[in-house]
Amino acid sequence: MASRIYLDWNATTPLRLEARAAMIAAMDVVGNPSSVHAEGRAAKALIERARGQVAAALGAEGADIVFVGSATEGAALACAGRDLHCADIEHDAVTSWCNADLAVDEYGQVSVPDPKQATLQIANSETGVMQDLPQGLAVSDLTQAFGKIPLAFNWLGCDAGLVSAHKLGGPKGVGAVALRQGIDLKSQIKGGGQEMGRRAGTENIIGIAGFGAAAEAAARDLANGVWEEIGQFRNILERALSAQAKDTIFVGKEVTRLPNTLCLIAPGWKGETQVMQMDLAGFAISAGSACSSGKVRASRVLKAMGYDEALAASAIRISIGPGVTEDMVLRFADAWTKQYNRHRARHA
Repeated sequence: MASRIYLDWNATTPLRLEARAAMIAAMDVVGNPSSVHAEGRAAKALIERARGQVAAALGAEGADIVFVGSATEGAALACAGRDLHCADIEHDAVTSWCNADLAVDEYGQVSVPDPKQATLQIANSETGVMQDLPQGLAVSDLTQAFGKIPLAFNWLGCDAGLVSAHKLGGPKGVGAVALRQGIDLKSQIKGGGQEMGRRAGTENIIGIAGFGAAAEAAARDLANGVWEEIGQFRNILERALSAQAKDTIFVGKEVTRLPNTLCLIAPGWKGETQVMQMDLAGFAISAGSACSSGKVRASRVLKAMGYDEALAASAIRISIGPGVTEDMVLRFADAWTKQYNRHRARHA
């Protein structure tokens, strides 16, 4: 059986070797990081090292890096109790806390009348469409962009930024909120005074160590041009598919997108069907959006951009990362095109 090809990097990424090594080493650290004895200080040192690694990779030196259990928890910490506005293209973790009433145009670009009362992602997980963030933004979801594009939190001019470890080769179950100096947030988890009083509970030392190592490695990849090559592979895939499927819509092609993300609509061919057929062919991709129950539904993001229900339900996302090759994306293009032609023949 041919080996499978993983093309769903925006959902989660394979664990980096550097993160795995850091996590294994952290397992041998006995102390509680809140303890003042030598063992506790050793545990605390691991957290502070990771805090510095994440801050450096994020361009957030001097900002407060608050470790949390996920970017979803980070959104709760940054947004709860505030009357913030967002667009309906944001992740559910953000729209759950904000008024989703900001206008979105056909290209996925968002208008923000009052940045101080708004949250806006820098890149969309489904379409890859990137935003030009206004200065003074209250919160920005940086999760999909972190590690993929040159990014400096300190230059963005926002009060808080959300990131997640497993989107750049770290472990699942750990994220962080970057806070501009002078910005304080009310802890949503009551208990001890961990994480500068912003997130109670004994820190996930193993996960945090893995996050720090992954962030450092991701920054190194970015500096070495790895993501420029990934962007070339995405473009090769886009050209190959557009040459064979003339009616296919490539969402966000007119604007700046993440280098690794390709969202396409094949009118009349359900996204969930495409995902299942590609899974059987040995490729992991995703539909436009999936709810927590596992039932695929028409993408809310695409509907916010003006696509009707039928088109939004016919979307898939291919997202690639380090280790994916030109041969892999061309093999996917060949397999997808065969299924596309069969679908068209059955519905001619």
